[in-house]
Amino acid sequence: MSIAGRLNVVNRWSPCYTLDSSNLLPDVRAFVSTLLSQDRENTVADIYDKLAGFTVAREAMEMGIYPFFRALSDSEGTTATFEDKDVVMLGSNNYLGLTTDSRVQSAAIEATQRYGTSVTGSRFLNGTLELHLEADRRLAQFVGKEAALVFSTGYQTNLGTVSALIGKNDVAILDKDVHASVVDGVSMSRGMMKRFKHNDVADLERVLSRIPDEHGKIVMVDGVYSMGGDFALLPQIIDVCKRYGARILVDDAHGIGVAGGGRGTAAHFGLTDQVDLIMGTFSKSFASIGGFIAGSADVIHYIQHHARSLIFSAALPAPNLAAVLAALDIIENEPEHVQQVWKNAEYMRKGLIELGYDTFNSQTPIIPVKIGEQFRTGLTWMALIEEGVYTNPVVPPATPPNQALLRTSYIATHRQRHLDRALAAFERVGKNLDLIPSRETV
Repeated sequence: MSIAGRLNVVNRWSPCYTLDSSNLLPDVRAFVSTLLSQDRENTVADIYDKLAGFTVAREAMEMGIYPFFRALSDSEGTTATFEDKDVVMLGSNNYLGLTTDSRVQSAAIEATQRYGTSVTGSRFLNGTLELHLEADRRLAQFVGKEAALVFSTGYQTNLGTVSALIGKNDVAILDKDVHASVVDGVSMSRGMMKRFKHNDVADLERVLSRIPDEHGKIVMVDGVYSMGGDFALLPQIIDVCKRYGARILVDDAHGIGVAGGGRGTAAHFGLTDQVDLIMGTFSKSFASIGGFIAGSADVIHYIQHHARSLIFSAALPAPNLAAVLAALDIIENEPEHVQQVWKNAEYMRKGLIELGYDTFNSQTPIIPVKIGEQFRTGLTWMALIEEGVYTNPVVPPATPPNQALLRTSYIATHRQRHLDRALAAFERVGKNLDLIPSRETV
């Protein structure tokens, strides 16, 4: 019953009184108060109300095609055990295969024995070890910058760097496909955000041309885009930034360790000195977790005193740092790992295209495979699992409508037998689900 209806009941019980609560008898006044309280309970929004409308995940679970948060029980990098099934791993960012390298593992074990499992504090206070300073120095040298600063995760690196640098009079101009951590960093800042179409340099110039000169400007792109596997058009983007006085930050999470001999996208294009800031992560090629930002010494000094995600988070533990430094040794001294991951990627890209798959504009060891419709993408993912191949399904809103895909990525330690097994599975599944044309002769 509505409030009005309930109050009509009260009026019938006590018609000599108006609805002014001061004129109501105490017992009637209490009754009205109870009714109003009940009605507020029925109409006041509950933050959990949204839960009832979120059904898509449970529906996918019931259909047996839910691909997320499902555990691997074993993994040696190139292969894994997924729900008791041996699978070729095409869903990892372990590009150089160093997570199981004995030298990396030994370095982490030795650091654990010496320093323990945690530093129990932020880098701002008690959390900085000599290992942190060594990593800062060596990573800066590796990517060709004056200074670098190690954070506890890649996400925190972008969050802290971006929110520290962008003030209320500044504008961040982001590629539409830039990583979510960059977007969140801008959202945390006091500045303004503009977007431009993915890798569309003309659209970038259109956006920059409309920003008044009194605003500070920084353009942010991924070096290698994590879903499309394409490079940022860095030479053209830098030219535009110069014309409009904009700084540039390259999130090179998927380029560091892979592109430019391992030194990243800027090195790939020979433009390291023309990029203001380079961000990298350790959870891909460096076989650990964490991230870093590299740039001029003055900028890094400012960031380390203003990045909240650095100041208010525990620092990266010694075992993780030791793994990073060991991986860095290998990347610097053994170029064959970088060379092999590119060789494997080119073999798979050629094979998938020959089968009839659309791999978008992939240019790197990340190769997306277009499926299209979201439901069919789930079915394809499951069918490949049954064939012994693990991929990552990516569906809207992470992709445009009807452009859902399977993200595949390749590792230096993949052998020919792994790649051929994967291609054979893609061929069988593709034919069974009418994803590719049959190559059988009539």
